[in-house]
Amino acid sequence: MDTSEAIDGLNSGDLTVRRRAAEHLANHPDVAAAVPLVRACGDGDGQVREGAVSALEGLGVPESADAAALAELLSDGQPDVRYWSATLLGRLGRRAALAVEPLAKATAHDAESAVRQRAAWALGEIGPAAAAARSMLTQAAAGDDPRLARLAKQSLEKIGVD
Repeated sequence: MDTSEAIDGLNSGDLTVRRRAAEHLANHPDVAAAVPLVRACGDGDGQVREGAVSALEGLGVPESADAAALAELLSDGQPDVRYWSATLLGRLGRRAALAVEPLAKATAHDAESAVRQRAAWALGEIGPAAAAARSMLTQAAAGDDPRLARLAKQSLEKIGVD
């Protein structure tokens, strides 16, 4: 199985095919599969989700062209999809500048603390191009979640002052 077949397999209606595809990508991570792997984090099957997460952990930096699709996935109904979307946007750094607004919204409003934390981290990785998120990060830095507050403060430092 090559990457293209594995990507197609992640979208299969056949559970066995999805599991094999996720396992293949876990063993052979490929940035071409970044967005399909993030989507697979919301699969109804635990083995598929585990394979997708394993692949994403070893994936590295996705393609810049994936930034828009990853930004859209920040509003997915599955927390793991949102978490991994924010993670990959953070890995893109300044090349994910188009995702500043959805990341800022996730920092302030996501129902899951892990997603809020990861979105705050990602904004810092974007750096000065994330200046529009300063107010959301400032609010997060003053909030009750100690980890989110720490990540928001670090991100504010990376973004810099006006």
